[in-house]
Amino acid sequence: MASKRAVQLLSLRTPQAVSAHASSLRLGAQCARSRAFAPVSGTRKDIWRVEAGAVQRRWNSFPSDKKSKVYQFEDVLAILENPSDSTVLIDVREPDEFNANAIPTAINVPITSQPDSLLLPAEEFEDRFGFQKPPVNKQIVFYCKAGVRSSAAAQLAKQAGYENVGEYRGSWLDWEKNGGPGTKSAPPPGGKGEPTKAEIKETAV
Repeated sequence: MASKRAVQLLSLRTPQAVSAHASSLRLGAQCARSRAFAPVSGTRKDIWRVEAGAVQRRWNSFPSDKKSKVYQFEDVLAILENPSDSTVLIDVREPDEFNANAIPTAINVPITSQPDSLLLPAEEFEDRFGFQKPPVNKQIVFYCKAGVRSSAAAQLAKQAGYENVGEYRGSWLDWEKNGGPGTKSAPPPGGKGEPTKAEIKETAV
């Protein structure tokens, strides 16, 4: 009687059996390699992704290569002094922050509570906010309180198709420090928001 090993070897002589056996060996090797490279400290989901060979990335894992244009205080001031339909100033702080104090002409699109805002269809955006969604061909300039949220908003805007994206990185703190128009706190001496002597004289009269 043939041994069990001999029977197994004989069963591999058919082309179909050889092909199936080779596939099994390749699958085993792939699994071994994936286990070898799986992160030891990773979660069960992490290991499964490596073993399955899946490449899964969230939609916001692909930042645009194009850098944002950086705006300084004088640049934002120029937007106010020379209004243009081609540029939109966007305050991405929360509504309570915006209502307390904001740079004049800015619209409020909160990034923390409404992170999907710029990804919405135009009609849905208008229903949610009550004003039209800025067209993708517009120059949009983001600011927040200190520049962190505005930077995140700029990345989201690029992923939404906006190409002319700017960031006022000094944001509200810098605007207030420089006494920009619209600030309710007293501006520093010589600040841009400080009333002129003529304005003070008119007020006194």
